[in-house]
Amino acid sequence: MKKTFLLTLAMLGLVNLAQSQTDSTKNPLKISGYLETYYVYDFGNPEDHNRPDFLYSFNRHNEVSLNLGFIQAAYDTDKVRGKLALMAGTYANANLAAESGVMKNIFEANVGVRISKTKNLWVDAGIFDSHIGFESAIGANCWNMTRSMVAESSPYYSSGAKVSYTSDSKKWFLSALILNGWQRIQRLEGNQTPAFGHQITWTPSSKITLNSSSFVGSDTPDSTRQMRYFHNFYGQFQISQKFALLAGFDIGIEQKIKGSSAYNTWYSPVLIAKFAPTQKLAFAARAEYYSDKEEVIVSTDMAKGFQAFSYSFNMDLNITENVLWRLETRTFNSQREAIFFDKNQDPTKNNYFAGTSLSIFF
Repeated sequence: MKKTFLLTLAMLGLVNLAQSQTDSTKNPLKISGYLETYYVYDFGNPEDHNRPDFLYSFNRHNEVSLNLGFIQAAYDTDKVRGKLALMAGTYANANLAAESGVMKNIFEANVGVRISKTKNLWVDAGIFDSHIGFESAIGANCWNMTRSMVAESSPYYSSGAKVSYTSDSKKWFLSALILNGWQRIQRLEGNQTPAFGHQITWTPSSKITLNSSSFVGSDTPDSTRQMRYFHNFYGQFQISQKFALLAGFDIGIEQKIKGSSAYNTWYSPVLIAKFAPTQKLAFAARAEYYSDKEEVIVSTDMAKGFQAFSYSFNMDLNITENVLWRLETRTFNSQREAIFFDKNQDPTKNNYFAGTSLSIFF
């Protein structure tokens, strides 16, 4: 409607269309949105429709549902920037269950100020997309329909303040963060210990990206403080025009008890291969392993802890530039304990599912 109106005025000589388009382009405020619906069938056929509780995305069985939907307002100039995005969906219900009130519906809310006239150096504060990992809650930005165990078991979001720098060549991104905790908007009651993080991303060419991210802090009250040290590393490689690889490795340690020099350890390697024969069609295969014997992150209440392999395969079809349809099959295999259930609700070491999703950016 606005474009038609401007065109009409231009034909009448009442407005310069080129100038109007330029002014519109310079508008620092942009409104956008994202919707991702899905259907997943878990062959364990859970009666309550809930998939294994270490999964926070696509976690409902045998129902058409909304994984994530958000509306975002973004303001961006050379000196200041800000974002506010409000969300809904099963991802928000599951992953922000510990947050209170309207905080459960905040996807991002932050403001930043550029502190250098000549360099791309910023200070931002608020609620952010996590600095850890190669995946986000926005499925269309990821190679697979569902998230890896690495992503599901590390922060999707964080809150606090950060200083970030992007080099003039765009090859280096550096960031230092002070945080309210391990994936927390509001501090855990009784915890007054600040958490810290870093991110270093090196992109020597359009074909290679290497990233190092960390977290140092505690996710327990100060009275029982157990320090946690976590590191994420990944590399993304565009081998050819049609073929790409992504490899990642996470490792974390946490004190067994306050003041202890003994630590519980968890780790996870992941490898993803992507093949895109055309601009509209792509395939991706993922293999991963997650080991958390002491159940620091993944709780199963089993004596031998959580140790599992997962394999997935998906097909993507870009229906239009902003609409993506996906199909995926995935399996989990527990190495030590029967932590899943089959269709008869008997314990089993294996879990299988097939699913589809449809997403749109606007």
